[in-house]
Amino acid sequence: MFKLITLESTLEIPPFLYSQDKKISARIILSDDYEGTVTKEFGFIIAVVDVLDVGLGMVIPSSANTFHKVSFRILTFRPSISEVVRGACVEIVDFGAFIRLGPLDALVHVSQICDDYIVYEESAYRFLGKETGKILEVNDIVRARIIAVSLGGGRTAKLGLTMRQPFLGKDDWIERDLAEYYKDAEETEAPEEEAEKMEKKPASKKKKKK
Repeated sequence: MFKLITLESTLEIPPFLYSQDKKISARIILSDDYEGTVTKEFGFIIAVVDVLDVGLGMVIPSSANTFHKVSFRILTFRPSISEVVRGACVEIVDFGAFIRLGPLDALVHVSQICDDYIVYEESAYRFLGKETGKILEVNDIVRARIIAVSLGGGRTAKLGLTMRQPFLGKDDWIERDLAEYYKDAEETEAPEEEAEKMEKKPASKKKKKK
């Protein structure tokens, strides 16, 4: 999930940045410190969106830098277990497919591509479902569910996805699942409606013999 978060911190501005506006200097330093990093609390920090305020500078004898209280807003992507996401397949290898979810690439292991026996066609760089005929190739847009999240800190994060469940995968896979779902629902409702009609039908009266 993408979020905008407001943070407060203390910032050091070095002398070579004194000649410009404090917010511009703060933006440069904060971008270097935060953008592209991963934390357990915030997830992947995509960008410093805005610097809201930079306080008056404080000077200490041991440093030429000035120290400022600063508030700023960041854009983050923090994935969560069971979250349904949509992305593009950017790479296919023998053990699975990598799906790009904004700032991160997530892995769909070959066992999680679909509920079928999967064949890896190395010459075509694609996966093929043996019974269903489902095909997954680079540049395909898919819908998947997050099943594993590892936010290691620094600039690394690992995500695991699945598309085995119904209504996940490529759009044509989902359309096929929906068609099967409504077909099964109609077949289930038909006997129930017939039974209700039989219950409502009045019983025939027998004529008395004279």
